[in-house]
Amino acid sequence: MLAMYVAVTVVAAIVFAYAAILSITGSDIVIRTAEAVHVPASWMVPLGTLLAAGSLGLLAGFVVPGIGTAAACGLVLYFVGAAAAHVRVRDTRPSHWGNWAAFFALAVATLVVALAYHGPM
Repeated sequence: MLAMYVAVTVVAAIVFAYAAILSITGSDIVIRTAEAVHVPASWMVPLGTLLAAGSLGLLAGFVVPGIGTAAACGLVLYFVGAAAAHVRVRDTRPSHWGNWAAFFALAVATLVVALAYHGPM
């Protein structure tokens, strides 16, 4: 179980850190997606900062398990909010929902393995 917890958490931290960098630096794909769901480009730095905090929180969870679990919960909620933004504008593009599903599944998997390994806090 430890190996799965470490593997999923490290992969998630890397993926969410990369997504944070793309958001903070104003990557074209991130800006186009934000415009498609009517989210101002000016929100990308704060949203990227949330992703970065989630990524760092996952890593901090190796030392303080409660922080990692809270970070995983926060990332799940972040992507629930992202889904709400897509639903709000009736975005039906498979590429947007495929990306969302991958990120959401990774956030949920990270939360599940954290809870399975550490137990409920």
